Amino acid sequence: MVVIGVSPDSVKRQAQFKKKENLPFMLLADENHEVAEKYGVWVEKSMYGKKYWGVERTTFLIDPAGRIEQIFRNVKPQTHSEQVLAALAAI
Repeated sequence: MVVIGVSPDSVKRQAQFKKKENLPFMLLADENHEVAEKYGVWVEKSMYGKKYWGVERTTFLIDPAGRIEQIFRNVKPQTHSEQVLAALAAI
């Protein structure tokens, strides 16, 4: 199993975040949001009536052949790892 995190943050910001959170997996910088757009997670958002573009927090489980097995949309970081582990156990 391979875990990869992707965000539009810079490599420097990701390195700081990875260290702060003690993450054991790779983070990829998608600064031009090309990957996010291809996966359909670069979306228009709204906060306090202001519209802006950003990433819809999403997890994709992808099989060894490159097929998407499952999609988790609008995930909550506090509880999401349990959801993913349960889904992986069921595969």
